[in-house]
Amino acid sequence: MKFSSYWHHTAPVFSSPAKSAPSGHFDAAIIGAGFTGLGAALKLAKGGARVAVLEAETVGFGASGRNGGHLNNGLAHSFTGACASFGEATAIKMYRAFDEGIDTIERIIAEENISCGFRRGGKLKLASKPQHMAALTTNFEAINRLADPDTALLNREDLKEEIGSDAFHGAMLQRKSGMIHMGRFVHGLAEAAAGHGAEIYETSPVTHCVSDVKGHRLTTPYGDLTASKVLLATGAYTTRNFGWFRRRIVPVGSFLIATRPLSDEECGMTLPTNRNCVTSMNVGNYFRLSHDKRLIFGGRARFSASSDQHSDAKSGAVLGDAMAGIFPHLTDVDIDYCWGGLVDMTKDRFPRAGQSDGLYYAMGYSGHGAQIATHMGEIIADQMTGESDRNPWAVLPWHAVPGHFGKPWFLPLVGAYYKILDKIK
Repeated sequence: MKFSSYWHHTAPVFSSPAKSAPSGHFDAAIIGAGFTGLGAALKLAKGGARVAVLEAETVGFGASGRNGGHLNNGLAHSFTGACASFGEATAIKMYRAFDEGIDTIERIIAEENISCGFRRGGKLKLASKPQHMAALTTNFEAINRLADPDTALLNREDLKEEIGSDAFHGAMLQRKSGMIHMGRFVHGLAEAAAGHGAEIYETSPVTHCVSDVKGHRLTTPYGDLTASKVLLATGAYTTRNFGWFRRRIVPVGSFLIATRPLSDEECGMTLPTNRNCVTSMNVGNYFRLSHDKRLIFGGRARFSASSDQHSDAKSGAVLGDAMAGIFPHLTDVDIDYCWGGLVDMTKDRFPRAGQSDGLYYAMGYSGHGAQIATHMGEIIADQMTGESDRNPWAVLPWHAVPGHFGKPWFLPLVGAYYKILDKIK
């Protein structure tokens, strides 16, 4: 078993990092070389801006290279709840922002000729308990009527054609959802941004960012640069020197395993229609088949803010048991990869984007960033240049999480609470 991200291990290495130390003046500096930062860098560079991307590790090191590989359209949580909280018009705008995020990825892949196995196969939101079907049905009816007619409600009998498990009681199908090889996409996005002139500096953490007569001065271990505008796109990997954001983001571990390649027969017994799947539990699971026929199976196996080999191994064992519970025929299948990463959660689990104290930002995707982060990079790039302001999250206030100053001491309590909810509801 390899304790490394399947996406990282099976993707090319970024071949176009900047050769010199960061220096000089840029129209825009972007902190973080994940989907958000690279999406913004590509858009700005294609528009003629001089762009520096400063990455503390390597391209796609964080959540962009450690996720489940899903591009799921629409809101991840209750659409009816969003309607109640924000009104139908805003909820519809939020829902469709995720749809537009997948459209943006599809367009960039075509424009930049990125080979990453993009495919629209749809998503199943699976009801893990009989009583979950009522809420799923209510949510479906509102979504289908107001936001997305390309959806369907499936009963337990319908699921026999969709999934090789009797663990579920129905599902909502969202047909616009897709999947890609995340490592190959983030690599292709970086190569495209560099090809259009963006200067991407790996292993260049920003240790200071202060106002300057030229806009902002950013310090790295290898040199300083100035930039007229700065985008912070670091999510759960935001460092202590950006304390305002740290108090609003809760880093939560998300963990995954990938099996050995399955036979065609095993794939047919597991996910015959080859869709993304997400369960309805609070502490639930998500899974899909990879292009090379592995089952990639993930979830919040443990409520932890750390991801290292020891933590990943403990979580991998929990995930293996959960996978076998859903798919008994995979009980003894070999696990080839086990990895984890940090998810940037907000208190209400909606993203945040905008400007604070002179810094632009887009983060807080709460485990659902793969489908929208690149799109948000483009939106904030447009906002930085004054081209347009179509930020769907601008209406949301962003208050600090009470008692949170960067280290989420309360995660075990949150985990225990959600596990109790799963037992009684």
